[in-house]
Parts: sequence; structure tokens; C-alpha cells
Amino acid sequence: MPLRSAPAAICQGLRPLEHLQRTISILGELIAFPTVSSDSNLEMVSFLRDLLEDLGARTRLTTDETGSKANLFATFGPEGDGGIVLSGHTDVVPVADQEWQSDPFKLHAQDGRLFGRGACDMKGFIAAVLAMAPRLAAAASSRPLHIALTYDEEVGCIGARALIEDLRREGLRPAVAIIGEPTMMQVIEGHKGCCEYSTEFTGLEGHGAAPDKGVNAVEYAVRYTARLMALAEELQLRAPPDSRFEPPWSTLQIGRINGGIAHNVIAGSCQVDWEMRPVQAADGAFVRSAIDDYVDRTLRPAMREVAPSAEIVRHVIGEVAGLEPVSENEALRIVSALTGSNYADVVSFSTEAGLFQEYGLSCVVCGPGSIEQAHKPDEFVSLEQLSACLDMLTGLERRLAG
Repeated sequence: MPLRSAPAAICQGLRPLEHLQRTISILGELIAFPTVSSDSNLEMVSFLRDLLEDLGARTRLTTDETGSKANLFATFGPEGDGGIVLSGHTDVVPVADQEWQSDPFKLHAQDGRLFGRGACDMKGFIAAVLAMAPRLAAAASSRPLHIALTYDEEVGCIGARALIEDLRREGLRPAVAIIGEPTMMQVIEGHKGCCEYSTEFTGLEGHGAAPDKGVNAVEYAVRYTARLMALAEELQLRAPPDSRFEPPWSTLQIGRINGGIAHNVIAGSCQVDWEMRPVQAADGAFVRSAIDDYVDRTLRPAMREVAPSAEIVRHVIGEVAGLEPVSENEALRIVSALTGSNYADVVSFSTEAGLFQEYGLSCVVCGPGSIEQAHKPDEFVSLEQLSACLDMLTGLERRLAG
């Protein structure tokens, strides 16, 4: 039977093996949608919306400015605040220039592993949630259960920001968020933030034989980069004494420098793409203030001595808050009980959890698969990990049912 037409009754009373088989089937459908962040996710969102509405979900869409991407927010159970959110992102990273052993957009099973782009990051979790959705929907009689599926997580958590703003406008406040990023089903209570920037330099082109007549944007970009690297070393000295992260300090790195057209032409433009991953919000403020002050006091005045129109502009690509471990965390209590874990860890990669926490939800990150597989060729999630995720969701079903 085609998955699109499967009624809710199909999944009622399923045994654990059938849960896993249905998860695999749904995962195959999801991987077949090539939802690379640069492209639309609307076809996949439409598929998901139809499936959830067939189960009785109340759904909301929030779209980007182009109308080519959308978040899906589905709710089962009663109206009101205090609900539990199961959250995942629909977008995946590109496969260009990667050597895959199989079609990245066609599910391939081998040796207990399921291969495909997004298999662990994070369509495996979404598939498990959808496979369990009929039972979760039936159990959510006294507390709302929400399924949040976002766009553009991989390029700055843009969709999650729009989703949370929509919830804020509607006055809807869930209480708990479980973000199913790949953690090998370990409970994660904290992660670093992720701030991405592109700094654009506009100088004055000229002949390489007369460098004093122009303003070399590449040279100023190099000076800017050197200052960033000095700040990266200073961040190591600012590491909190009780930091549990690896490394324990906020990090900063240069992703790309692009500028100039030829050996003998003074470069008129250049761009530096860089990021930092703060362990504390104060570190992000420290770096931004220091680098902007260096531009205002040193670089820009020197450039404008030759070319009054010269400019340096720092563009914010994405500023995602970290997930801060807190002493009172209902999400941690729930997921620890569901997984049987008595220990919660922290990780250096970032997720949408920090945004949900900023909105007032208690959050943890816990999902199937390993972050070591994410973004790589031959990405996979194991059947064992999907089974463990289904066990957690089965426990959540029992908890919702009281």
C-alpha cells in the first residue's frame, strides 16, 4: 500500500518489529526528497502534512520570504500550553563532490545500516516519530504533543527562528522540547552556540605596479583575519573553569577567503567567511565588539585615506544560541527516564535546542545515529539506533497515556 494513502488504523497495535519496518519505509520516502538547504522542501512538507492530518493533527505552516520553504508544526491532543515538542529539521547538506557508494537519495540497506543523505541527520528521527505518530496521537489525551519540522537548520537555524516567532505571535507556549539530532541516543543537556558571519571588503582596484594608488581589499581582509586569529587565542584564556565542553573554550575559525582577480591587479573586493562557537554568550559579545572596534578605529580609516568609498561590512549569516545546562529541566527528567540514562553530556556541535530554550522551553537533544556520520558520504543510521529511538518513543506514549 502506498505510504501516502495509509490510514491511521494501519499503525494501531503494531508490534515493535512492525514499528521498525514502518520506520524504514518512511525513511525511504523521506530520503527520496532531495531537501538540500539551497532547494525547496515544500514537496516533503506537503507529504508530511498530509500524513499527520490523516491522523487527526492540527497543523500550521510558516514559510520563508520566497514561499519555497516551510516549517510544519503539528499538534495532537488538547489545546493550550505545556505540551511536549518532538523536533527535527527537514533540510540536508549537499552531496556535490562527495564519493558515494550508492545513490544518496535512495535508501540503501546493508549490514544492519541504512544509507542515504539525511539518514541520521535527521530524517531517521523524523521517520521514527512518524511511525509512532498514530500511537502518540491516541495517547495525547491530557497533554498536547507537537511535532515541529523546520527548514534551513543547516544554514543558520533560520526556519526554527521563524517557527518560534510564529508560536510567540500565537501565544502558544509548549513546555518541553526533545530535539532528535544524532547523539547515539545519549541524552545531551548542553551544547555550544554557533555564530556565522561573512565580512565583505570593498577597496579600490588598480595596477599592481602602483599599490599605493589603490586599496587592496585582500590585504585588509588578511589583517582582519589575523586579528580574528589573535582573538581565537584570547578565547582560550576565557574558558570557564567548570566547562565540560571539548575543547573547553569558545572556538573561532576561518572557513573561506575569496577575493582578487589576477596577480597584477590590486584587489577591489574580498570576502571572509568565519564562525565562532561560544560556550558562553559573553564570549560572542567579546569577539564581535573587539573585531568591530578594530575595523572602526584602524582598518576602515586607513582604507578611506586613499578611497573615501572603501567599506567593510560584517553580515550576520546566523547566530544560534547554545543550549545551557540548567538545574531544573523537565525535558532531562523525561528523556532520562525514557532511555534509562543516569548521565547527561554536552557536545560542541550546535542544534535548534538553544532557540527553543530562549523561548522558555526545557530542552534536551537525543536522537538516533552518530554525528560522526553526518555531512559525510555514505551517511547512515543503524537499525539498532532506530530501534532504540522507537523504544524511547514507546515510553513517551506510555507516559502521555498516564
